[in-house]
Amino acid sequence: MKTLKIPQVHWGSATELPYPDDFFDAVLTDPPYYDNVPYADLSDFFYVWLKRTVGDLYPDFFATPLTPKAEEMVADASKAGGMEEARRRFEEMLTQSFREIRRVLRPDGIAVIVFAHKTTAAWETIIKALLDAGLFMTASWPIHTEMEARLRAQESAALASSIYMVCRKRVTEEIGDFGEVQEEIRRKLAEKLPEFWRQGLQGADFFMSAIGPAVEAFGKYAKVVKLSGEEVSVRELLDFARRVTAEFAVQRILENGNLGAVDPETQFYLLWRWSYGQKSLEFDEARKLAQARGVDLELLARKGLARTQRGITRLLSPQERERWPERPQTMIDALQLAAILWKRGEEKELDELLANTYGHLEAFWQVAQAVAETLPEGNEERRLLHGLLGHRKTLRLEGPDLFSSP
Repeated sequence: MKTLKIPQVHWGSATELPYPDDFFDAVLTDPPYYDNVPYADLSDFFYVWLKRTVGDLYPDFFATPLTPKAEEMVADASKAGGMEEARRRFEEMLTQSFREIRRVLRPDGIAVIVFAHKTTAAWETIIKALLDAGLFMTASWPIHTEMEARLRAQESAALASSIYMVCRKRVTEEIGDFGEVQEEIRRKLAEKLPEFWRQGLQGADFFMSAIGPAVEAFGKYAKVVKLSGEEVSVRELLDFARRVTAEFAVQRILENGNLGAVDPETQFYLLWRWSYGQKSLEFDEARKLAQARGVDLELLARKGLARTQRGITRLLSPQERERWPERPQTMIDALQLAAILWKRGEEKELDELLANTYGHLEAFWQVAQAVAETLPEGNEERRLLHGLLGHRKTLRLEGPDLFSSP
């Protein structure tokens, strides 16, 4: 009869593992999620009660009045004198932890690393730490792990999934060509994105799930360089993957409609509504989403379509918007103004607007339908768009299609 081994639990630091080289077949870890959770502060609630009840049994574990925080691996600006220093410290400690994982892994061993964060800044940090530690990703899966009803998810674009990354030791110092790596990223995303779409992944989860296949393409190289010899940063590679993912998402949202008929600002608006509804985003994350469609977020703010306050950006719905261009130059400007005219019952002005802008284009009505479908029942913007779509049935447009291709 086979003897079962009793599991051993050790207390120590991930930056200095008490094991010899090439010791484990596998390591599974769920490291801190950048700046999302102040673990030590939360632990204090339980620590004080545990210390009273079992502290005498484990005196070494409860030697301090509260949980030790000096070596906590969290990007906490309040404990590091600023976010830049907190980010640097987190990346250094995470990289050292991954180096230790690589050291204790056998040559054919695997490391499974779980991570979840909605910002690309956090993903840049963890991917750079992996690569600097000599690990590379061979597979990844998004797994639904978070409760949608939790308070954290109510007003923000929080994730519902965690990404499970399977990594191995990088044993080559091969250098990748940027052009070839871009093509490989495209191929991998072309394989994976339809699968993620069928699984019903949306918003931040969809974009974050695309990171895994992208890193599989470039993470196997010691570095990736351009023709000039300049090294490509992790940020550049992730930005490229985001652009490919955004283009795929917009095409699917429009049910493979003609993207050429839809301007970048309208694509961005549609992508935001599909991804985040009417929730807010941190400015930098909103800016990167805009850049993925070639849009200047600050220009949108000047036009009145977006608003940023205290580092948080919102995309304004028609009824919230206060400024309009004298003559709509983009589909989304015309669509929002048309929705307001319908709300006011100004049918003559509405028909003139549609006749002189995008009312002749099927893509215009596809966008209206697609935006409406991204919003929940009872939403005011959804109601306005459905009203506008109903008006189309009585619409009689005359004159040329001013915005169609010759």
